[in-house]
Amino acid sequence: MYTLVWTAAFTRTAKKFLSQHPDLRAKFTATLRDLETDPFQPHLRYHHLTGSLNGLQAISLTYSYRITLTVMLTEQEIILLDIGSHDEVYR
Repeated sequence: MYTLVWTAAFTRTAKKFLSQHPDLRAKFTATLRDLETDPFQPHLRYHHLTGSLNGLQAISLTYSYRITLTVMLTEQEIILLDIGSHDEVYR
């Protein structure tokens, strides 16, 4: 089991994202629950990022929306960094 660490920036972005997409609230909650259990579940589509975001990872909330994060395997922590559309998150 992993511990989810909500950064201040992620908290603000998630609040704004969920106010704009209230239909995704249940999916968001379920995704975070699954992430906390095991971030490597195939349906999360966990992947490493490259380029300017090298060292970060991302999972898919839906086909269009992503959550970027950092997984600290030694401490069993997942640091949540950003949520948004593909273009917003990978800027």
